[in-house]
Amino acid sequence: MESSTNKNEKKKKRTSLKSILGGDILATDFFRRQAKLLALIILFVIFYIHNRYASQQEQIEIDRLKKELTDIKYDALTRSSELMEKSRQSRIEEYISTKESDLQTSTNPPYLIK
Repeated sequence: MESSTNKNEKKKKRTSLKSILGGDILATDFFRRQAKLLALIILFVIFYIHNRYASQQEQIEIDRLKKELTDIKYDALTRSSELMEKSRQSRIEEYISTKESDLQTSTNPPYLIK
């Protein structure tokens, strides 16, 4: 009788590919006792995947905004230099002389009124 009980125990302990693929392994006593732990682990894995995906999306958005900020800075620098070039005294005098205006550059230095 002992040999038949040993064979039954070995059959219970052995897991085959058929039992794994068929889902019979999930009905074992170990998996029934650890069902809550397995559910918690699955929940953590789902949370981890979601968190990683969300952080990747945020990083893509940050990179896009950094590139846009750099482009805007260069555009502002270009406009500033263009304005400075157009507002130079020599450029203003040149512009006025081409328009045949009566305006002339002052020969007297500026003075303070008290």
